[in-house]
Amino acid sequence: MLRQQQPHTTVQRLVVVRRRTPLLLFRSPPATTTPTTTATTNISTTTARSFTRHTNLPSHTRPQLPFLSVPLARNRRQRQQQQQFRYLTTERKRWLAHEFLTAGKYTAYFWALLGFSVVAYWALQQEWLERRYPTPHEWRFLTRMRFRLAKWAPDRADVPHPDWVQVGAYAKNVLERLEDPSVDGAGLQLRRDLSSGGEGEGEGFWKIEEIDEDGTTTTTAEKSHVYDIEAKSEPWRRGYYEALMLCARAAEHLDDQVVDTTRRLVFPADQVLGPSNPNPKPIAAGSPRAPREEDCERAYEPPEVFYRRVLATNGFTPKQKMDAALEHGAWLDFKGKPDEAELAYRLALVLAAAGERAAAAVGPPTYDEKTYVLRDDGVGKRKPSANVFTCLTALAVHKARAGDVAAALPILVSILRARRSLPSSPQQQQQQQQQSISTNDVERRPASEKTSASSPWTTENITALAKRVLFEPPYPPPPDDGSAPPVRDARGLCEEAGLNLYIGEILYAGEGKGKGKGREDGLAWTRDAVDIAEEQIHKLSGVGGGGGGGGGRGKGDIQQAKKTCKECLDAGLENWRMMVEKLAREEREKKKNEETKAAGAGAGKSSWFGLWGETNPPSQDVLKAKRISLDYVPKQIKL
Repeated sequence: MLRQQQPHTTVQRLVVVRRRTPLLLFRSPPATTTPTTTATTNISTTTARSFTRHTNLPSHTRPQLPFLSVPLARNRRQRQQQQQFRYLTTERKRWLAHEFLTAGKYTAYFWALLGFSVVAYWALQQEWLERRYPTPHEWRFLTRMRFRLAKWAPDRADVPHPDWVQVGAYAKNVLERLEDPSVDGAGLQLRRDLSSGGEGEGEGFWKIEEIDEDGTTTTTAEKSHVYDIEAKSEPWRRGYYEALMLCARAAEHLDDQVVDTTRRLVFPADQVLGPSNPNPKPIAAGSPRAPREEDCERAYEPPEVFYRRVLATNGFTPKQKMDAALEHGAWLDFKGKPDEAELAYRLALVLAAAGERAAAAVGPPTYDEKTYVLRDDGVGKRKPSANVFTCLTALAVHKARAGDVAAALPILVSILRARRSLPSSPQQQQQQQQQSISTNDVERRPASEKTSASSPWTTENITALAKRVLFEPPYPPPPDDGSAPPVRDARGLCEEAGLNLYIGEILYAGEGKGKGKGREDGLAWTRDAVDIAEEQIHKLSGVGGGGGGGGGRGKGDIQQAKKTCKECLDAGLENWRMMVEKLAREEREKKKNEETKAAGAGAGKSSWFGLWGETNPPSQDVLKAKRISLDYVPKQIKL
C-alpha cells in the first residue's frame, strides 16, 4: 500500500516543477503562438516583472557620484540642515558678499557726503559771520568762533526771540579766554592801583564817587577784575572792549532772571516759589516746574559790573569809556535811579571834554559847566566835538525824562543851533565833482571803450574777487574817536531831525494842559523832523549813497547813516501819528459838544450847505497822519 502511494506523491511534485519552470525560463512568447496565447503570456510576463525588478531604487539620467548626491533627510533637523545646504551655495555666497559690500560702500558714500556737506555749510557760515562780525586775527579759533556767534545771536531773524542766556554764556567764555594767560591773555597786566591788601590779585574794590575835571574818578567799595591792556594791540583792545559791552548787554536782558542750581535751568524771578514771591507767575504749558527759592541764584552779574570795568580798565580810548558811561546812564534811567544816571552822564561829558581839549590843546570846554548850554562863540570859532554833541543830547534827554524841562529845552536848542552852523562835508563836494567829471569822460569815450570799462570780466575785478574768496578779510580800521567837530552830512542832518523830535515832543507834552499853542509848535517840529529824515533816506538810497551827501569814508559810514535816518523816521512817524490822533480826537469831542449845545439852544438854525459839506473839515495833518497809519507801520522806538 505504501508503494502505491509513493508514485502518486512524486507525480504531484513533478507537476509543481513543471508549473514553475515555464514562468522562470520563458520570458517572451514564441513567435508562432496564436494571438490568444500571446496575450495570455504578456499578462503573465508583466506581472512577473514587478517582482524581479528593484522598483525601490529611482532611475537617474546621469551617474550618481558620492560627492554630488545630497543625503536623504530622516528627521526635521536634518531637513533644515538640508534646506540650508541647498540654498547657501557658492554662487549665492558670492552674491551675498557682493551685496553686503555694495551696501556698505553706498552707506559710507552717503554719510561721507552728508558729513562733507555739513562741514562745508559750517565753513561758509563762519566765513559769512567773519565778514559781518570781524574778530581780531590774533585770537584763537575757538575764541573767534564763539565771539562771532555771540554777536550774531541778537540779530538772527530765524528765531522768534534772541537766546540771551546763550549770548551771555558765549560772551562770558570769550572774556575768560581773553583774560587767561595760557589762552589769549598772554602778557596781560593787572592794574595794581585799584587792588587792596588781603584780596586776590587783580581784584579791586571800587565805585565811582567823584569826578575830576580831567576825567579821573574816585573809586571805592566795589569789587571786580581790572586789567591794564595798554601793551596789547589795537585790534585786541577793541575786541576786549566789545566783549565787555556784549556781556553788559546780556546782563541787562538777564537782570530779572535766576538759575536753578539743581537743574541748571534759567527762570524769570517772578516764577520762583518762595517767601519773597508770594504770588508767583504761572509757567507756560509744557515748561519745567517752577524752581524753589532756596535752589536759585542770580543768573548773571549786574550790568554795572561790566560798565565799571570798562571805565576802570587802563588802555581804552576816551570814546570807548564815554560810550560805556552813556550806556550805564541809560540803564540807570531804566532802573529808576535818576541821580546815579546823571552822575554817569556827567562822567561821559567830562571824558568827551577831556578828549576835545586833548585834540585842540587850548581853551575851556565849549559848553557852560553849570547849565550845559553850548557857548555861541560866533562863526570861525572852535566848534564842539562829536562826542560833546552826543553827551549833551543824552544829558538833555535825561533831564527831560526826569521832569526838568526848563533845563533840557535850552540845551537841545543850543545843540541844534550849533549843528546847523557846522560846515558841509568837503568829501561830499569832492565826490560830486568826481562824479560829474567821470560822467563827462564816459560820455566822451567811444562805445567800445564804454563797454570794456563797464564789463565785470576785467583783470582787476577778477583779481579782487579771487583775493576776497581766497584770503581772510582784513580787520576793519579803528573808528573815529569823535574828538573833532562833525560835518553836516546825511547822518548829521538825520541827527538834527532827531533833535527836532526831542524839541517837538517836549513842546507838545509841556503845553498839554494849555490852549494849543505849544501843541501846534510841537507838531510842527515833529513834521519837520519827518520831512528831513525822509529826504535823507531817499538821497542815501541813490547809487552808492553819494547822491545825498553821504560824505562818509566808506560803505560802513553810509550804512550807519541809513540806520540813523531810518530810526529817526520811524520814531518821528510814530510820534506824529500819536499827536495827530490825539488832536483829531479832541476836535471830534469839541465838535460833538458844540453840536450838543447848538441842539439845546435851537436846532432850526442849521444851513442847507451842511447837507453837502462839513463846516470844520479835517486839517492836512490829520489826513496825512491817517495816510501814514495806513501805509506805514513804524517800529516802537521812543526817542
